[in-house]
This record gives sequence, structure tokens and C-alpha cells, in this order.
Amino acid sequence: MAKTVHKLGIMGGTFDPIHYGHLVTAEAVRAEFHLDQVLFVPTGQPAHKPPGTTTDAKHRYTMAVLATLTNPHFDVSRVDIERPGYTYTIDTLTDLRKIYGPATEFYFITGADAILEILSWKEPDELFRLSAFVAATRPGYDLDRLEHALGDLYRRHADQIKVIEVPAMAISSTDIRERVRSGRPIRYLVPETVASYIYKNGLYGATTPVPPDDP
Repeated sequence: MAKTVHKLGIMGGTFDPIHYGHLVTAEAVRAEFHLDQVLFVPTGQPAHKPPGTTTDAKHRYTMAVLATLTNPHFDVSRVDIERPGYTYTIDTLTDLRKIYGPATEFYFITGADAILEILSWKEPDELFRLSAFVAATRPGYDLDRLEHALGDLYRRHADQIKVIEVPAMAISSTDIRERVRSGRPIRYLVPETVASYIYKNGLYGATTPVPPDDP
């Protein structure tokens, strides 16, 4: 039976780990487009990364759940991590359409730099048939870059491309992993529940069971 959600935000990513940049972007999009829910969808095996270079899906899924527990409008899906093979956005949207039905409006949330690469994604025209795409940009981003880079694809689907400015947050999962490896603090970069999980499970080279900045 299809779930009753009128407007659904979909945020896919490796979330390795999930951090405040993801959460702030999701909440900004939810508020701007009056979404009923934002669904975080951790990837299974990312198509653009060699096998074995991404943290086990069970850890990435659990961290996403921990990070979103306090927001009643956020939820986490296992649809990608339970599908064998590489993760492609077209498969994510197709599977979610089966779950939520044809009446739900989809808003796929991604960064402006990522949407510039959508021509290289699997079945780009079909993607826009299944969902609108929200490009989260930094303040001052040159929107003409989108139209120029996407060319005919932009002109065919302009009504399905939304743009929103979000606060500039210099937070990256790569930097967080490196901070953990080098023993530097990650407080205020990830929720405390996520930081605790990272250290308790020895992720990213953590060598202590608690974050180094804990009292």
C-alpha cells in the first residue's frame, strides 16, 4: 500500500558520516517548499566509488537515524542499501515511487555542483519525469551556470529544477573522517549522537571509545 505523503523531499548520499551541513540543507528545503517529510536515503554501493572505500552501510544508516531522530519531519530509508549492485538515482526514485504512489510530489535534494553533472547520470530525462530537483547553492552562486551546463536538458525540464540558497557551511564528510583519524575534535560538525557512535564503533580510525573533546 502506498504511503500517504503529499510532498516528499529525498536526500540521497553516502552520509559517511552524516553531518550538520546535510541536516541544515534538508530543513531549509523542507521549509521553503512546504514538504511533509524529508527522507534521507544512504547509498548502497556508490557507482562513482571503488568497492570497499565506503563505510559499511549498516553504520551509515544507523548514523543517519541517530542524526534525524529529533526532527519529526525527517526519516531514513533502507531502499538503496537493500538493493544489490551499484546505487543509481534512477533506481532510488523508481523504488520510492512504488512505495509512495503516483500522487506524491518528489523533490530530490542535491548540491548545485552535483546537478551540473546530471547529464552523466543514468537516464537523466527519466529522472525529471519522476521528480523535481532542488539545487542547494551557496549565497552568491551564479545560476546561469546551471542553464549553460545543462543545455537542452535544462530547457526541457526547467519547471522541474528548483534552486535554494542555504547557509555556507564549510563541513565535509571527508574532513570529519580525517579529523577523527588525526585525533581532532568533531564537536559542532555532527550531532553528539553521531560522534558518540563513531567513537564507540571505532569508525574512521578512532582509537578511543569517546570523542577526544568529551570531559
